[in-house]
Amino acid sequence: MPAPNIFGVQRNGPTKSANLKSAIRNPKSEIDGPLAFEPIFIERIWGGRRLQFEFHKKLPAQKRIGESWEIVDRPEAQSVVVAGPLRGKTLHDLWTNHRQEIFGQVVDTQNFPLLVKILDAREKLSVQVHPPENIARRLGGEPKSEFWYVVSADSGAEVFIGFREPMAREKFEEQLRQGNLIDQIHKLGVQAGDAVFLPAGRVHAIGEGNLLIEIQQNSDTTYRVFDWNRTDPVTGTKRDLHIEKAIQSINFEDVRPKLIESKGELLISNHLFEIQKWNLDGKREAAPLGQFAIVCCLTGSVGCGNDKFAPGEFFLVPAHLMDRQLKPFESNTSLLRVTIPQ
Repeated sequence: MPAPNIFGVQRNGPTKSANLKSAIRNPKSEIDGPLAFEPIFIERIWGGRRLQFEFHKKLPAQKRIGESWEIVDRPEAQSVVVAGPLRGKTLHDLWTNHRQEIFGQVVDTQNFPLLVKILDAREKLSVQVHPPENIARRLGGEPKSEFWYVVSADSGAEVFIGFREPMAREKFEEQLRQGNLIDQIHKLGVQAGDAVFLPAGRVHAIGEGNLLIEIQQNSDTTYRVFDWNRTDPVTGTKRDLHIEKAIQSINFEDVRPKLIESKGELLISNHLFEIQKWNLDGKREAAPLGQFAIVCCLTGSVGCGNDKFAPGEFFLVPAHLMDRQLKPFESNTSLLRVTIPQ
């Protein structure tokens, strides 16, 4: 996979006094608030400037920013704490050296197991698939299941997920050669507040005019099968496709999947992550003491400790943070809360 075009930018969010010269001897005693990280902006051919207009993020000038990696622990990209006693520490450092204090009892993996993004699809994304674990291992990639939450969507916005009817591999290849593949993909109209789960193996694409939050396995393996015949406006070349690997990864029996139907506050819960949407009308504990949580403000503004967060801002509530109350500052405050089931 080619390295993403990454722009690291200082976060335009809450700040607090930081003892920059102190060494971290006992992280638990120095955890005095939630951890916020610098976003990492990634240029994509299909991206735009919506993150600047809707979430007031300071994007690099004249770049099509398709993704803001908000929480990430990968060799090519690291989240960095922006304020407080842990300022300047990477997520990988925290995960490797201070796991119990910050994350509690969680799965033992080399890297933090989730990757949290915001996606600005000014244009359609490619039709693509992510491999299941057994296939990823064979192909030299990483498995990836993901969740989308639609923050905002233009009128008529769509997502493409699964097939309209069961699809044999031979028919898939035929439709691809004839240029008719998109007619076989199941389309769903979406609006703000909709949510989608994409298990590994589900063919999918994001339509234009969508602003999404994506919560996924820590993976950057994508196999593209169709890219709308577009060319790069600068180089005039088409992006690479990965048809053979995609065909090995696709679940051809995945027919007419639906949007997530929430069960109260719960949007989804599996072995990878649990995601809830809260309409916050009073103080509420982010998670039980000993369990960490990732929080994204959707509307209004939410406080934790001495910090205040606006829409589009993410923060991590450490497992052993004593003051773990989330407080609404406006009547319409809502948020996503992400945890990893223990």
